[in-house]
Amino acid sequence: MPEQQSVPVLSVQHVKKKIGRKWIIKDVTFDVQPGEIFGFLGPNGAGKTTTIRMLVDLIKPTEGKIMVCGYDVNRDPERALQFVGSIVENPEVYTYLTGWENLEHFARMQPGVDHKRIQEVVDIVRLDQRIHDKVRTYSLGMRQRLGIAQALLGRPRLLILDEPTNGLDPKGIKELRAFIKQLAGEGMAVFVSSHLLSEIQLLCDRVAIISSGKVLAVGGVNELIEDHSRMAIWHLTPLEAGKNMLLEAGITLVDRPAEVMDDTIIAGLGPNAVVAEMDEDQIPALVDRMVREGIRVEGVQRIQPTLEQLFLKMTEGESIE
Repeated sequence: MPEQQSVPVLSVQHVKKKIGRKWIIKDVTFDVQPGEIFGFLGPNGAGKTTTIRMLVDLIKPTEGKIMVCGYDVNRDPERALQFVGSIVENPEVYTYLTGWENLEHFARMQPGVDHKRIQEVVDIVRLDQRIHDKVRTYSLGMRQRLGIAQALLGRPRLLILDEPTNGLDPKGIKELRAFIKQLAGEGMAVFVSSHLLSEIQLLCDRVAIISSGKVLAVGGVNELIEDHSRMAIWHLTPLEAGKNMLLEAGITLVDRPAEVMDDTIIAGLGPNAVVAEMDEDQIPALVDRMVREGIRVEGVQRIQPTLEQLFLKMTEGESIE
């Protein structure tokens, strides 16, 4: 099937993987569009790494279909993978060679990659000042950028990065985030696997959450968070009268807010604050009722869960890879 503009860069449809008698991947479905940064999260044993290996044809799915730019990875891997650049686990580089020599080595494995293209990817990853130095002198962040340069040599439409911020310091993470956003801004689809949930929240347009071999949710980061936002902080005087009114209305009060809210929000809770689990559309009528009955409502603040809180809720507290 030829590539078309309307076709997702990556389409994973009901993919399953059985090893021995055990189903490692039970059902994984999602699409990645051009220019999109797509996050992939999963707790230990979820099947995240197995899925990534199937995306790049390192292992075959037992069932389902993986399409890249309209081509089936399983049936036509050569055509499909011409659109893919990837770093699975750690970048494979030769430390005794220079950065340029590394890129020349990998360029020889791909048709149509000349010295002009090597210089282009060096400029893209901003390694021009150090590209002729030995890789053993590179920082971890520079090696990561060299690995991405290698992945970009073949002009991919899809870039797959497995844990790209591993071992990077905050400056390196910030630089990598800006670089990935630049690539996406130029139309490239970027698939990012990461255990740093706060980083995914800052970086990604959409995210898939996988647990026990199944995708639990796929959607925009803000959309997923808003769909699970049912908490509000009330600042009331007198506090006890306000709490009683919330309880009378069938609202659940959160006894231990520190377990469900960020520390920064907890630190801002005053003596007249109470946290309630409720829908947003319940708030106006309750405010009116409290005012009528002499309870001063000093403020109501809806709290959105972070991606981390959403992740822990959906996976029932499982740890993250």
